Amino acid sequence: SHAPSDKRREAQEKVTVKRVKERRTAAKLVLLLKKERRSYPTEDSPQHKRPSHMKLSSSTRVALRKRITPGTVLILLAGPHRGKRVVFLKQLKTGLLLVTGPYGVNGCPLRRINQIYVIATSTKLDLSKVKLPEGLDDRYFKRNKGPKRGRKDEGEIFEAKPQEHVVSEEHKKTQAEVDKQVLEAVKAPPEKKMLLPYLAAPFSLRNRMYPPKMKF
Repeated sequence: SHAPSDKRREAQEKVTVKRVKERRTAAKLVLLLKKERRSYPTEDSPQHKRPSHMKLSSSTRVALRKRITPGTVLILLAGPHRGKRVVFLKQLKTGLLLVTGPYGVNGCPLRRINQIYVIATSTKLDLSKVKLPEGLDDRYFKRNKGPKRGRKDEGEIFEAKPQEHVVSEEHKKTQAEVDKQVLEAVKAPPEKKMLLPYLAAPFSLRNRMYPPKMKF
């Protein structure tokens, strides 16, 4: 008998044959050890793994830009309130910025935002007398997840409406307490008549206004 070819030997390695003996006949059951792929990439794509030193731990402190200090007026560049001017209160443990409109001036409530999405202006308020309530941290902004629902039918998928977020009374009380103190800081300086309209008006660009050449 001739020695099996390489292709035949390779095929034999990929399958295992089991004989099932019955009364009169013997059947062969061929079980594929490994299901072959239908297509193969032309080039090997390397798997990029994030280095361990790039993972931020809970104790890692994100550096704050030098121009951003408590009381600095910021311009939001992203989110539902983009374009609005807000007052920076403090930096949270996650590195996000805690800001407020105040809500009574331009409709922006207490919220968090990444510092890469803000423009720091030269306008600054004196917040030395402002005392923020305890518990105003990252956990304050976590929303309670509702109970998990079972499997939906086809009709329920289209009929179901997303639940609207309802602001709790505790958050309303905290918002009013913070805004009251910030508004007192806004009305304290001599230029208070200009500060309120300045915070209320959204930032916008007009013709021949180039952000890189502007001084905020």
